[in-house]
Amino acid sequence: MKIFGKEIKLFNYYADGKGVKKEPEGPKGLKNFFISYFRKFTQLVTVNIYMILGNFPVLFALLALSGNLNIHLRAPATKLYTVLYGILGDAHSPVLSAINGVFGLRGDMSVPTLATNIFWGLSLLIFVTFGLVNVGTTYILRNMVKGEPIFMWGDFWYAIKRNFKQGILFGILDLVFISVLAGDIIFYYYTTSTGNFMMNMFFWFSLFLAVLYYFMRFYIYIVMVTFDLSIVKILKNALIFSFLGFKRNIMALLGTVAMLFLTAMVFGFFIPLGVIIPFVFLFSTCAYMSAYAAFPKVKEYMIDPYYEEEPEDEGEEPIFKDRG
Repeated sequence: MKIFGKEIKLFNYYADGKGVKKEPEGPKGLKNFFISYFRKFTQLVTVNIYMILGNFPVLFALLALSGNLNIHLRAPATKLYTVLYGILGDAHSPVLSAINGVFGLRGDMSVPTLATNIFWGLSLLIFVTFGLVNVGTTYILRNMVKGEPIFMWGDFWYAIKRNFKQGILFGILDLVFISVLAGDIIFYYYTTSTGNFMMNMFFWFSLFLAVLYYFMRFYIYIVMVTFDLSIVKILKNALIFSFLGFKRNIMALLGTVAMLFLTAMVFGFFIPLGVIIPFVFLFSTCAYMSAYAAFPKVKEYMIDPYYEEEPEDEGEEPIFKDRG
């Protein structure tokens, strides 16, 4: 535009400036983790909501376990109650009254109702939802770590549809493994008080297996949503990665322990806030730390070598479920 013979630029689309703040390219260290975490915090809150609402059968189990659906009665606390009750119906004495004060006590009894059993049955739906929710949220978290654009709802269901059968199957196996390992640790922990050497060894071995499987879970779902592999090969690769990425796994474990400790501390000082934390960002934060620790190793050993040596046969099916 010219005014009085001089060129004047009202809008310069090519002027230098700060521009859009660049997203860190992938996980490169602890500093970038915090930068990435706080930038994606609102998305992680959404992921946390998916984790809680997606695993809604847990709420049925908690309601059944609470006893609010049961019938509450007052029942004899000892077997002598009925005998004393019959004697006291015909005779009274200070001695009988004293005996009745000791052996004639009654306690509260909670009897499960039909509603309680129904809710216990509904809680078994967790065997369907657990793996599928982990698949959907892991796909979102993996893309967060990669620094890719994310469409929360669409990506969540996209991953579930692509991994539906494997998600359900491994979700069942995952719950079984977790339950068995947790039961072993609790059982052997209480038997260590006997001083039995073998029981002590079983306890520490169970604890080692639990930590090892916890590390494997960092990789299982990431490999599942990324590659077209069988469950056996996924478990095999996850076992190998649990050792290859040992340092990063330890950092993620320490971060998870720190988050749980922080939540417990907040719960101890201010219960309402401590209750809110798990419903807002606790689970998604722990999952994000595991994805941030695991994905670089998966990329280094499984993704990068594939692109460095592309298959010669053009008709060969790619090992990736998606190229994103």
